Amino acid sequence: MSSDITTAPEGVPPAPRTLAELPINAATPRAGGDDGAASRAPRDLEAVYDIPVLVSAVLGRSTMQVSQLLKLGRGAVVELDRKVGDPIDIFVNNRLIARGEVVMIDDTKLGITMTEIVKSDRGG
Repeated sequence: MSSDITTAPEGVPPAPRTLAELPINAATPRAGGDDGAASRAPRDLEAVYDIPVLVSAVLGRSTMQVSQLLKLGRGAVVELDRKVGDPIDIFVNNRLIARGEVVMIDDTKLGITMTEIVKSDRGG
């Protein structure tokens, strides 16, 4: 794992290093709004901490005709659109949130090291 520290150009906020650091629109004070709104946001968010979400890691994708799909059997190899070493996409509830690398955990399980948090295009 790299511990390189990069700094953002002057006037540009640094990129989030964890998912918890992503900006949350509900915590942004609005003009003419309650001045205490931003300070209440973390407490208000505690209600959603126990909601389960589906986390998916996508190694790659492939497109094929149904006739090709029906011919697949045990041992068949499906070529994906990614190369070895390419980052994989990490989705939460079908929304791309990060990219990462596959890692082995305890020689029996696979895991993912997040290498990039994907900025959302979604506006408030």
